[in-house]
Amino acid sequence: MADLTAHNLHVRYGGRRVLHGVNVCAKAGQVTVIAGPNGSGKSTLIKSISGEISYSGQVCINGTDLVALKAWQMAALRAVLPQETSVAFPYSVAEVVRFGLEAGAMGRSKRTSALIDAALNRVGLTGFANRLVSALSGGERQRVQLARVLCQIWEPIGDDGPRWLVMDEPVANLDIKHQIALMDIARNYASQGGGVIAVMHDLNLSAMYADHLVLMKEGAVAIEGPPSAVLTRQSLSHVFDCPIEPNVIAPNMPFILPQSMFASSSCGLQ
Repeated sequence: MADLTAHNLHVRYGGRRVLHGVNVCAKAGQVTVIAGPNGSGKSTLIKSISGEISYSGQVCINGTDLVALKAWQMAALRAVLPQETSVAFPYSVAEVVRFGLEAGAMGRSKRTSALIDAALNRVGLTGFANRLVSALSGGERQRVQLARVLCQIWEPIGDDGPRWLVMDEPVANLDIKHQIALMDIARNYASQGGGVIAVMHDLNLSAMYADHLVLMKEGAVAIEGPPSAVLTRQSLSHVFDCPIEPNVIAPNMPFILPQSMFASSSCGLQ
């Protein structure tokens, strides 16, 4: 089965219920976007389906239960781009990207240098290999980490099925040019048969790139489907607890233009 599924997922932090009864199915060959307000459980869901935190319920990658996979098998199937990744030591860009090769399906490939160069070129960092990561801007560091995870799952489809690119707010530190470039990379990866799951706050980018959009609220899935069916006035106003009126700039292409909260007190902000 070429999908990544979560079934009846529950997560608690201490006594607080963070996810409850979440069911999600992401398909290979598609970009699945998870959106919702702060604290709705998006990042917790990403960490659960990546095998990074404990949960009750079931997560399967390509039909195999996550708990049955060894760490090296999981690393070969999916790569995770977190919200923030700090580099505490004076590593060069090439050294950080190399970690992805060593963790993933490519292992210690004889093509290591060529793959690193190709990954850096793909993320727009040609010529950065010998620079220190600590000397880069926040957006450049984010693109180094993207190159690392791409190296980890370089081939979108392997002998064990599709690979999965899992990203938590990947465009948060990027300017608009590199936001589009990153999402183009994600779209291209999916078009080659890989799977992409991304947490996003930008609903307009979500509308542009998502095949399947999941809106979460209070630790549960509120609504899911194609963006044109999900990004409606009723759904958005309910999920974000704020009046939202989408526009349509093209067939099946909603466009969300924020309105001033000072013009209305109905968003609950004082």
